[in-house]
Amino acid sequence: MTSEPTSSPVVPPLHSPKSPVWPTFPFHREGSRVWERGGVSSRDLPSPLPTKRTRTYSATARASAGPVFKGVCKQFSRSQGHGFITPENGSEDIFVHVSDIEGEYVPVEGDEVTFKMCPIPPKNQKFQAVEVVLTQLAPHTPHETWSGQVVGS
Repeated sequence: MTSEPTSSPVVPPLHSPKSPVWPTFPFHREGSRVWERGGVSSRDLPSPLPTKRTRTYSATARASAGPVFKGVCKQFSRSQGHGFITPENGSEDIFVHVSDIEGEYVPVEGDEVTFKMCPIPPKNQKFQAVEVVLTQLAPHTPHETWSGQVVGS
């Protein structure tokens, strides 16, 4: 009896052409106007930090009900839209976003400020300054208004 070698059928590897192995970026998020424009670049991605516009009502209410702290502006970059405040009690520097600064002047190094604190998601271990008010402008330092006018102090 002659037996012919049986060949097993060739099975193509399993994969789904509709779902990539690695997610593509950026993810589409419904309701986000950034994604609806199309052609999103990495610099157009929304910031993960809660700004005044994106902070939830409950986080805003908790921050507004909290105590007022004093500190000194360590550094602020108008072009980047953020900076840091050194608290009066000497604890770790606190992040501040441009949307949380009240008043007409752009803060500069050495300005005395008052602020309240709000936790930064997702773990709420770090804080950012909110409701920041410049109480004393740094002496002998030119200050700029948000409209761009330079004012000497």
